[in-house]
Amino acid sequence: MLRVCVIGLGPIGNRHADIYVENPLSQLVGVCDIDETRANATAQRLGVTPFYNVPKMLEECKPDVVSVATGGYEYSSDHYAPTMQALEAGCHVLGEKPISNNISHGEEMVAKAKEMSVCYGIDLNHRFTPAARLAKKWVDEGRLGHLLFINMAMWIMNPAESSPYYHLKALHPHTIDVMRYFCGDIEAVHCFATKAPGRQIWSTAQFNMRFKNGVVGSLTGSYDIERGHPMERCEVAGTGGRFVLEDMWHELTLYPAGNLEKTVYTDPAFGGFGDFIDTFRDRIGTFLRQVSDGVAPEDIDGSGEEGLAAQKVIAAAIESLDTETVVYIK
Repeated sequence: MLRVCVIGLGPIGNRHADIYVENPLSQLVGVCDIDETRANATAQRLGVTPFYNVPKMLEECKPDVVSVATGGYEYSSDHYAPTMQALEAGCHVLGEKPISNNISHGEEMVAKAKEMSVCYGIDLNHRFTPAARLAKKWVDEGRLGHLLFINMAMWIMNPAESSPYYHLKALHPHTIDVMRYFCGDIEAVHCFATKAPGRQIWSTAQFNMRFKNGVVGSLTGSYDIERGHPMERCEVAGTGGRFVLEDMWHELTLYPAGNLEKTVYTDPAFGGFGDFIDTFRDRIGTFLRQVSDGVAPEDIDGSGEEGLAAQKVIAAAIESLDTETVVYIK
C-alpha cells in the first residue's frame, strides 16, 4: 500500500484526498495547506495529521506519492515549489493541471522528475474514461485508416476572470491533451478569440492546429455558455472512418467509411461512470496502479511531459492571438 499526502486543500485537493482514502492501493497519511483552517478541517474529517509546511510533512510522513493540488494565479502559480520539494524528496507526484503556465517552471519540474527517476503525472482526467480508451484503441488498430482531421470543442459557464488569457490557460490543458492523445504532437497553431458582453478576458476562442503527422485540427472553447449537454465533443476522422466522443464518457460512435452500420459504446447505467468525479477516480487510480506496478516513469499515462506539451501549445496560441500569426511550437 502506497503512503500518500495531499498538498493544497481547496475543493480539488479535498477530492484527491477523498479518493485516496477510498482506494485500496493507498493510505492517506497527511494533508497540507498554508491555510491552517483548511488543513485542520480536512485532517479532522479524514482522520489524518494536518501540516502547514511541505518540508515538515515530507520529513515526518515519508510519503511514496504526493498530490499537488495547489492553486494560485491562473490556477497554476503555486504548483512549482511544492512539486519540486516532493520530487526532491524522492516522491512520485501527481499534479493538478495546468502543470504550470510558466513554461520554464514546467520544464524544471519535468527535468527534476527525470533526475530523481520518479513518476510524475498530471491530472488530465478528461481522457481517463472507458470511452476515450476505446477510441484510442480504434486509432491504434487502424480502424480510422490514415488520420486526416480532428475537431474538438468544450464549453462551460465560468464567470471568473484574472489575466486576459485565463480561459485559454485554465480550460484547455484538457482539450489539447485529448487532441494529442488521439493524434500526436502539435507543431503549429493559429488562434482567434473574442470577449462576450461584459467580459474583460478572451472568453471564447478558436484554435487551428497542424500536427507533426500531417493531421489538421480545430478547437473551439468558451467560458460563456451554460453547459447543458454535451459540454465536450471530439471528432476524429481518417480515410477508414471517423468517431465522435460525447462528454468524455457518455457515448462513443464509430462511423466506418463505406459502411452504413455504425458501432456505438454507451456508458452503462449500472457499473459505468456516474458523474464527473469518476474521471478523477479513474485518473488517480491509474496513477496508483502504475506506480504500484513499477511502470517506468517515461511510460506513465498522462505524464508531466504530456502536461508540459499541452501548455506549450497554449503559450503558442496566446502568441498567435497577440500577433495574428501562425506560431510554431518550440
